[in-house]
Amino acid sequence: MNHEDLADLRAEFDKFVQDKCSLQPDENVVQNPDIGDKEDEEPVPQFVDALTSKLLAPAISGVYLSRLDIKRIAEGIDESLPIKERLKMIRALFRHTNSKDFLRTAFDEINKHINGRIVIYTQLGEAFPASKSVFDENIEKAKKTQKMFEQIVEDFEEIEPTDDPLLI
Repeated sequence: MNHEDLADLRAEFDKFVQDKCSLQPDENVVQNPDIGDKEDEEPVPQFVDALTSKLLAPAISGVYLSRLDIKRIAEGIDESLPIKERLKMIRALFRHTNSKDFLRTAFDEINKHINGRIVIYTQLGEAFPASKSVFDENIEKAKKTQKMFEQIVEDFEEIEPTDDPLLI
């Protein structure tokens, strides 16, 4: 490789950095296209924050739900979600929740994914007996997460579109 090629490569790299990675506030460069939009700023029901903090943390829920898993969950309940950060996807999924039926349907779909992970953990525990305690711990956490869904549905108060918000 000669010096001219390196100089050209360096010039191309510098131009890329200047165009795409500028940190100047006065320039209209989008640093992260997933930063958000107005919809991401809309309020969500109170249970969503607690749900996301527990559901999206594998150390708490016992399972990892990927972006693709969340997208499949949404498709399973006839919702359409763009691929974004997992937190934003869960918030968007439950943003307009106004009935227990919707919650039950959504949690049933999430439970299908969690049950799939439980089956995998069970098989791995049988295949690798030395690690069975780790998989059993994750299965226990996953089942606690599923019970949390039942509690959320039970505690959820439905809001009718005709309800006067000042009378609630």
